[in-house]
Amino acid sequence: MKPLNLLLPLSLFHTAACAISTSIDDPLTVRTTTGSYTGLLDDQFPNVRQFRSIPYAQPPIGKQRWRPPVAVTPSLRRYFSQRFPPSCPQYQSKTLTAWTTNISDFSIRLYGQSYIAGAMSQASSEDCLYLAIWAPLNVTANSTLPVALFLPGGDFVGGGVDVPYQQPAGWVERTQNHIVVTANYRVNVAGFPWAAGIDTEDQNVGILDQRMALEWVHTNIGAFGGDASRITLWGQSAGGVAVDMLAHAYYDNPLVSGLFMQSGTAMVGVARADPGHTNFTFVAKNLGCDFPGDAAAELDCMKQVPMTLIQNFIGQYKDNGTKSAIVFKPLPDDKKVWFNYTERAAKGFVARVPVLVSTTANELSTLYSYPASNVTAGPYQPAVDAGTVGVFVCLASNTTQSRIKQNITTYRYEYAGNFSSVTPLWWMGAYHASDVPMLFGTYNLPPGGGGEDVAAVTPFQTQVAETMQDYLLEFMKDPENGLRQKGWLPYGDPRGKEGKNMLRFAAGGLVAQNVSAAQVDDACVLGTKYDSSPS
Repeated sequence: MKPLNLLLPLSLFHTAACAISTSIDDPLTVRTTTGSYTGLLDDQFPNVRQFRSIPYAQPPIGKQRWRPPVAVTPSLRRYFSQRFPPSCPQYQSKTLTAWTTNISDFSIRLYGQSYIAGAMSQASSEDCLYLAIWAPLNVTANSTLPVALFLPGGDFVGGGVDVPYQQPAGWVERTQNHIVVTANYRVNVAGFPWAAGIDTEDQNVGILDQRMALEWVHTNIGAFGGDASRITLWGQSAGGVAVDMLAHAYYDNPLVSGLFMQSGTAMVGVARADPGHTNFTFVAKNLGCDFPGDAAAELDCMKQVPMTLIQNFIGQYKDNGTKSAIVFKPLPDDKKVWFNYTERAAKGFVARVPVLVSTTANELSTLYSYPASNVTAGPYQPAVDAGTVGVFVCLASNTTQSRIKQNITTYRYEYAGNFSSVTPLWWMGAYHASDVPMLFGTYNLPPGGGGEDVAAVTPFQTQVAETMQDYLLEFMKDPENGLRQKGWLPYGDPRGKEGKNMLRFAAGGLVAQNVSAAQVDDACVLGTKYDSSPS
């Protein structure tokens, strides 16, 4: 890695309110409204500037725990941004899953800790509101590159910036024509406490974190060569759900030109009610903060409890299989999160920007109960298919229809690839998130982060990956017409497959093919048999 350590003279700085530029003499030092950040070059990707840790909000610690994010104050200070930040507080379950055994490169790096530790991740911290930026090295003062802001998945209980499969340096190195940003946000009880002592509009602080990250990017991405008018907000799984939530919450000021909801939309119904604040109070009582009828005292006491104790209690309670599970995920507040997104969209309360919606063909295979007793055989496929349809296909179909009724341009794809480099077990198929390394250009990483040899990457796999990347880049450049110009028709365009247009990747030996979305959606709409391995 090659950091450039040239300190810019103070004479080059403007006032903090407008100090956003890059020095030609030191392309790795970028001035923003919140400070000057020096990134690095990795020998493997010599033409990609990596700014791995930039704060977009003040640390939510101490009295700021469970409070809405506070913007970083304007600054002229210089910082080194060369190590990935800690992820937000999360627990490493002792339960065996495909994600902790076979495909751990989808998880945050743990630096030696077991993926089934049964304890809070040692790589996570409350001081976690940071983002990372990957940008081409050779930009000019007039560069206006399209930008993707990626919100990681993790079921709203895990995930973060420091995830091997979500490092887009290889993709940026190949194109030299776009910028990718990834942001941490608070998850689990740190992000969605639903405590009696917190105002209703401040409960979903994880969603508020995401919005503040977007606001920082919108204000400062020009300093890195990006175009603030061409930001695609992209999320996978829970990140996709969050993208859709933000599109409804800030429908009148989305700050983005396009949305990419990858295997997740708000239609999934993740929001649930806890009107009595029973989950938070139960945890508080068990950690020595028992203040019946005094919500303020309960909250003040819990702010003094180490987050490690809180995370371990909640995680171990679940690991032990105790009934009446305690869950901390987005809750409906009628401010930023709603129960009924179909109704909200029907009223027009949704961002009117083009949308890309995707699924994988065998989504639930790695989310179903892990077949530890017979890993080679895999889970019961009919149950996997039913879950794939009920949780993913239906939400993609419902989201599509809600957008079409509002005359919002909507593109669809299904990923059907089954490549050994990212799919170590045959039954996994095109599992949930298996298209992530294809888009990020990380499909040639050794699986599991253990240093073992990666399965051979075939020319066909490379062709599929680069085609998917190129399509996504066209959407980022021009969300309305970029894909049209490459022959990918939006859903509803009568020139396609009965108007129900969808692109399918990596099926039947074809890189991409135009098909009718009815081949997927009818399993939800009409109850037809679902095909988890289409040709």
